[in-house]
Amino acid sequence: MSTILVTGGCGFIGSHLIDKLLSQRKQVVCIDNLNDFYHPEIKLLNQKRHLDYKRYSFHKGDIRDHVFIREIFNTYTFDTVIHLAAMAGVRPSLEDPVLYTKVNINGTQVLLEEMKDKEIKKFIFASSSSVYGNNDKIPFSETDMVDQQISPYGATKKMGEELCFTYAHLYQIPTVCLRFFTVYGPRQRPEMAIHKFVRHILSGQPLPFFGDGSTARDYTYIDDIISGIIAALESNEDFMIYNLGNSEPVKLADLVSTISDVTGEKAFLDEQALPSGDVQRTYADISRAESRLDYSPTTHFYDGVVKFVDWFKSVKTEHPQLF
Repeated sequence: MSTILVTGGCGFIGSHLIDKLLSQRKQVVCIDNLNDFYHPEIKLLNQKRHLDYKRYSFHKGDIRDHVFIREIFNTYTFDTVIHLAAMAGVRPSLEDPVLYTKVNINGTQVLLEEMKDKEIKKFIFASSSSVYGNNDKIPFSETDMVDQQISPYGATKKMGEELCFTYAHLYQIPTVCLRFFTVYGPRQRPEMAIHKFVRHILSGQPLPFFGDGSTARDYTYIDDIISGIIAALESNEDFMIYNLGNSEPVKLADLVSTISDVTGEKAFLDEQALPSGDVQRTYADISRAESRLDYSPTTHFYDGVVKFVDWFKSVKTEHPQLF
């Protein structure tokens, strides 16, 4: 039975991925430091169902901790490492860029150092559409130049990709870097736009509305992202970068109107200037993933928002202290 290490496995994407891996009867080891970027109890709730599986093991720890990571690698024999743990978000990275560097770059290298002497069959690194910055060419392609970062977060993810390539080249670690485009759905992090907007509109609070509403994001439903990760897991690559997006950007103004329509509540806007580091748009060219991974997103944006709102109302009723 294959054993897979998932870092950041109690988070939004990680917990959904572990749901899928356990359903496929994989042996899963999860590490997560359960930090307070958002309420740690949310992360514990995310992983609650996983604890029912004998094939699941959880270890609380930090990817920057060399001793902890070495102990994990000495305890288990991994076929695959899926590295999702990171400090996330563009705006928070402007407030504490040093922390983002330590976690996203140094933490990634700690993992790679442990992997280089092990017979790891696959390393999957969670990158981000943020590496494209304010790319003039649309849609964004994996072959585009991404050397001009506009946020510390984007810079750390780009450096993570560079480290992945270097170790893949030097130590023959088969590696796939996945550039996620604005993932949403049940368990989405509370500071992200859809979660924040739904929470605010249902409680009658104004929505923080940046710019004139023309900025756009390629919102990608969580199930489609998980399908892409699983396809990458089963692929045969020495090193490859893939966009995982929906390839249908949604403007901020349309996002607000969709949430208002789904919730049946009127939106009150708190209009603010566009923050530094924010990009004008994200738009994924997914042709490489389509052709090589058979990746094909199936969830329409409106339907995904409906699923998120249904989830939010349910979890808010059961755990009002968390939201």
